Amino acid sequence: MAVEVLLPKLGFSMTEGTLSEWLVADGGEAVEGQPLYTLESDKSAQEVESPASGTLRVVKAIGETYEVGTVLAIIE
Repeated sequence: MAVEVLLPKLGFSMTEGTLSEWLVADGGEAVEGQPLYTLESDKSAQEVESPASGTLRVVKAIGETYEVGTVLAIIE
């Protein structure tokens, strides 16, 4: 079953964030609970953990700003 990787809301007032780096390559193996990507908000940069284990299929490119809730990738 595929799991969507969503841009999380990291702070009360956060509405968007910048995807700064994928820590697992497209087609690579994501491991639940391990760092998956780096997200920059207006206040900080944070590593975000993978919500599931499986093969990562990247949907969104690094260096772009996306709204909270945007699907960034799929884990199959």
